[in-house]
Amino acid sequence: MFSSIAPRYDWFDHVASLGNDALWRPRALWDLDRFRGHRPPSRIADIGCGTGDLALLAARRYPSSQIVGIDMTRAMLRRAALRRPFRALLSRVSWAEANALRLPFPSGRFDLVMSAFVVRNLPKLPEALAEFRRVLAPSGTLLTLEITEPSSPVIRRGFHAYFESFVPWLGAGIGRAGPYRYLPESLRHLPDRSGMLGLLRAAGFDPVAARPQSLGIVTTYLATAPE
Repeated sequence: MFSSIAPRYDWFDHVASLGNDALWRPRALWDLDRFRGHRPPSRIADIGCGTGDLALLAARRYPSSQIVGIDMTRAMLRRAALRRPFRALLSRVSWAEANALRLPFPSGRFDLVMSAFVVRNLPKLPEALAEFRRVLAPSGTLLTLEITEPSSPVIRRGFHAYFESFVPWLGAGIGRAGPYRYLPESLRHLPDRSGMLGLLRAAGFDPVAARPQSLGIVTTYLATAPE
């Protein structure tokens, strides 16, 4: 499914989010800096990196960092490696084809593990969070940016109408209705904010935090691995 949408993935995300995808990832990194106390991470893993947006933004924000973008879709990784606007950063960014549930790295390898719009696609979320924690160094940070249901009933109705009707319609316009019908289905299986924070605590993270953006349409989840 993700291989089929890779050629237009960036364009579609930008249109479907009304341009807000260009704001959500930088804001997540701002939240990260405040949560970590402005300690810049040096070894970063971007899980489910797709075409590399978050990995390359982190490379720009943390100029001494080494970053590996990890995805199980080869077509996405190929596009990530060809990102011309970020060519100067690519010496500090590498790409790896791997499964989020079985990361090919030793325990304690990274200061920061991050993901954007990925965890709703993971079939075994508690196991994935445990694996993310395994590869984090003591006191390392997990950042997860994800679409979430707004708290306001009025905004929530508009949110569901948009994702359940307009986004699949837009996907049909480019001949890819199926993958974008999957989006609202995937959201139904994702825990709400309190449930997600509970899963993070159950995985051994403490402290944990949720930082809503855009009236709660997306949320940045932050968590610290134990020392």
